[in-house]
Amino acid sequence: MSGHSKFANIKHKKERNDAAKGKVFTVIGRELAVAVKEGGPDPANNSKLRDVIAKAKANNMPNDTIDRGIKKAAGDANSVNYEVLTYEGYGPSGVAIIVSTLTDNKNRTAANVRSAFTKGGGNVGAQGSVSFMFDKKGQIIIDKEECEMDADDLMMQVLDAGAEDFSEEADSYEVITDPDDFSAVREALEKAGIPMTEADVTMIPQNYVELKNEEDIKKMNRILDLLDGDDDVQAVYHNWDE
Repeated sequence: MSGHSKFANIKHKKERNDAAKGKVFTVIGRELAVAVKEGGPDPANNSKLRDVIAKAKANNMPNDTIDRGIKKAAGDANSVNYEVLTYEGYGPSGVAIIVSTLTDNKNRTAANVRSAFTKGGGNVGAQGSVSFMFDKKGQIIIDKEECEMDADDLMMQVLDAGAEDFSEEADSYEVITDPDDFSAVREALEKAGIPMTEADVTMIPQNYVELKNEEDIKKMNRILDLLDGDDDVQAVYHNWDE
């Protein structure tokens, strides 16, 4: 069981997202398009699409907006093809950062990501330069206030569903899965009526870096703010202990 709370970071991310709902819908819209192109428009036969739909609903995306996105991706042969690109680098004081993007213009995206790092005193590195410091895992966050189940009963249910790990924090429960088992575990919890604050395949740091210098904290926030404001950026992972 892990001893480090991820919920603070999740809440921080959601606060950023809530401040720019249009950005969130753009991000999820692109994920819907990619999922449909990869596995078809029927959620019953496309687990990745089911996961994205669940993510859309968790972010209060209207059902008609979700349906339109799926139909558009399925029916428009000339719709935009998005390319998955990942950037790795360092922020101030050696904070490791991974940036996941979906883009239709990789030159634009590369320039914007490099600019964000540079303006925050960081630098983009080569592929593999920091990813070895992270573990790719399915991560599900359950807010204690929204879940009425006893912690032990919840733990048994998530482990029976195929999860690798379950931890209880002050204000949340965290469920960790193998990436290949994420969809099955998420769907099992959904069917059981367990409310999920966040559910996604993510990159979890093996170790964390604490920033004590005010200037470094400002620079790190500058990088995150610039990346959050870029529509091509789907997710940012880092090992800054906020």
